[in-house]
Amino acid sequence: MCGIAGIFLFKNNINEYKDILLKSVETLKNRGPDSCGTYFNNNVGLGHTRLSIIDTSKKGNQPFSDNSGRFYIIFNGEFYNHKDYIEELKNDGIKFKSNSDTEILLYLLIKYGTKAIEKINGCFAFAFFDTEKNEILLARDRMGINPVVYYSDEEKCIFASELKAILEFNIKREIDYTSLFTYFQLNYIPTNQCILKNVHKLHPGHFAIINKDGIKTKKYYSIPYKEKETEFYNYDTAKEKLYNLLDDSVKKRLISDVPIGCFLSGGIDSSIITALASKHTKDLNTFTIGFKDDAFFDETQYAEITAKKYNTNHTVFKISNDDLLDKLFDIIDYFDEPFADSSALAVNILSYYTKQKATVALSGDGADEMFAGYNKHSAHFNASYGGMKENFVTLLNPLWKLMPKSRNNKTTNLFRQLLRFSEGNKLDPESRYWYWASIGSESYAKALIKKEIDYKNYNNKKSFYLNPDFDFQNINTVLYTDMQLVLQGDMLTKVDLMSMANGLEVRAPFLDHNLVNFIFGLPASYKIDRFNRKKILKDTFRELIPDELLTRKKHGFEVPLLKWFRNQLWSLIDEKYLSESFIKEQNIFNYDIIKKLKYQIKSDNPEDSQAKIWALLIFQNWWLKYIN
Repeated sequence: MCGIAGIFLFKNNINEYKDILLKSVETLKNRGPDSCGTYFNNNVGLGHTRLSIIDTSKKGNQPFSDNSGRFYIIFNGEFYNHKDYIEELKNDGIKFKSNSDTEILLYLLIKYGTKAIEKINGCFAFAFFDTEKNEILLARDRMGINPVVYYSDEEKCIFASELKAILEFNIKREIDYTSLFTYFQLNYIPTNQCILKNVHKLHPGHFAIINKDGIKTKKYYSIPYKEKETEFYNYDTAKEKLYNLLDDSVKKRLISDVPIGCFLSGGIDSSIITALASKHTKDLNTFTIGFKDDAFFDETQYAEITAKKYNTNHTVFKISNDDLLDKLFDIIDYFDEPFADSSALAVNILSYYTKQKATVALSGDGADEMFAGYNKHSAHFNASYGGMKENFVTLLNPLWKLMPKSRNNKTTNLFRQLLRFSEGNKLDPESRYWYWASIGSESYAKALIKKEIDYKNYNNKKSFYLNPDFDFQNINTVLYTDMQLVLQGDMLTKVDLMSMANGLEVRAPFLDHNLVNFIFGLPASYKIDRFNRKKILKDTFRELIPDELLTRKKHGFEVPLLKWFRNQLWSLIDEKYLSESFIKEQNIFNYDIIKKLKYQIKSDNPEDSQAKIWALLIFQNWWLKYIN
């Protein structure tokens, strides 16, 4: 991956913004530590930081121009099938200056315009500038793997890979409290919202045209979701096609001129990727993170089974809770928008150590959302198709409310899950989805935030995901929505931020659009039933996955927030970030709610208070850095 930044002035000359763009590009140096460059032309400025992956020579540096000097491109990502178009372009008389995929993309855009985007198999964010038309084409990949944010006013349009690059331009920093309201429910801000007013995220599968008339966006791709299960592949045929599509995707994503490897956890997703990758490359590198202080979350022994089976060059990074704590504020300081998925800490440290041995890593991202891999997917299935057992759990809702609940041990976590299931099971399917996707409820967010919320705007933003035309009783609807809400807003954001903070490129074979298109043409019954999640995935690759991994329960990763908040971080919370004087001076939050959370975190029944306090801590750190 790389970093891109640019500005288009609707009336003025670029001169007054040249130095600012240089500073903007500097904020993206972690994304592209190998080189940086800028280009200026009248009212346009383009900047790029490069992480060299394909053609690591200076010939591939950007901004990149065609031979005529009319067209320029800045490109963040990978164009895996770029070699398919070399002969076509040579036959058109193109003489290449490099061996980079960027140059192939440039000439396809010159030849086909926006239609060239459909030819790309890969992850990407790019800006393509036509000097004669004085127009920029800005585009983002289908799944939202590579980010693009933009700001627009009467004078200019600014875009970049990260918000921090836009903030160098001293735009007005006004908090969007509708987005903040959503944040304190989900612990992240979805792709159709941003923490600042007038700043937007370019939607996955969209491109934008920027010219003197302003900026206009257009969709070029959406997941071809079939809600009604008709005319599907039979199960055996579907397994064969799944195998071939994923194998082809892995093979494509092994293209690299720098060291490459695989993230390998103790789960089946990364094990499948490792198994397939080992077919196509010798001496495959694999990387696992282990946790010294918590055997329950340490999966290194299972990862080592897969590594041994496929004879990979396996590296285990064993870290302690103190290692996480030591890097805590360096990591959260990288967030330029509040983001409170605490597992980002582990992804950052895994990326940091992996970068010491490789520049590219393959991951299993996307499989849970596509194949129903989360515990909540079983909960949705049981709520939709359950019987006496589910009704009994719901009937005992008053009991679960009385029991101690936290993620801190197996018993209290069970009570927490039983309460969440019983509460969700009482709701209609659409409301149930949002409830189980959230950490905090709407009522909690309303009580917490003192500022006025535009609830009409909030409901419009929310309905983007809770499509009223879809039946949330259907598990495929849940998975389809997870792809747009959870995957794009949380999982891919986390991986991009934390890998790019360390100059590591992460590739996700499960998110090849050909594979995604196919999977969402399969019935939900192929993915989940009462006894199995990821049914077709397991059945397809059963012979490749060690037996020990097929039968074990899925473990998420838990940062020891409760322990930290009660001990090492308590004074920071109580005396700084969440102190009564600071909260009242800041005048954003209701201190009575925060006071209850501070009491609850110390109690025998913390419930999800640590996740809520974590979200507050992340916001406060961001507010002090970017607003105050």
